[in-house]
Amino acid sequence: MDKITFALPKGRLFDQTIDILKKSGILSEDINQNTRKLILESKEYRFLVVRAKDVPVYVENGIADIGVAGDDVLLESQPDVYKPLDLKIGYCNIVVAGKPEDRDFYFSNPVSLDVATKYPKITAQFFSDKGINVRIFELYGSVELAPLVGLAKFIVDIVETGTTLRENGLVVIDTIRPSTAKLIINRGSYKLKSDKIFKILDSVEKFLGGEL
Repeated sequence: MDKITFALPKGRLFDQTIDILKKSGILSEDINQNTRKLILESKEYRFLVVRAKDVPVYVENGIADIGVAGDDVLLESQPDVYKPLDLKIGYCNIVVAGKPEDRDFYFSNPVSLDVATKYPKITAQFFSDKGINVRIFELYGSVELAPLVGLAKFIVDIVETGTTLRENGLVVIDTIRPSTAKLIINRGSYKLKSDKIFKILDSVEKFLGGEL
């Protein structure tokens, strides 16, 4: 049997997605990510356990039929996929943060800013819309370090609870937009495996509707 393949991000989103699939009646078995295996199998489905930013790559290129990715990842990578469902999980905000004493400078209509981020496209678009020239330092680790050592006054990052910001003496200065996890579908799979895909979409949508 040709199994539907999901690409799911490691961590809490993986567990929350599996929970939705089980509660919506799509998945009957327990799927546990606490293993070194990168491919997990059930009777009807295959699950690829990947980094969050890699999910759209696997889905867009047809390695996975379905994936789960946050708005932050989708806005940054802009994959050519269908995005039919908001799963209402993984809620966070994409924000501009910095030291409290730099808040007034940020809102003083500066001509240019230095910003460190893992999200250069989102950052460039946000400040372009504001008419502010921005020099972007793209980082792959803890961006909170940048304002502390003078690389950039501000950062753009995702924030869930704000604990990491507070522990490093930073505050949210501006909110770019909220982000939640979306179910995304490969365009070819949407057409060629429509019966199976539509069954999944319908079951998950009905479950989510009942949860409201």
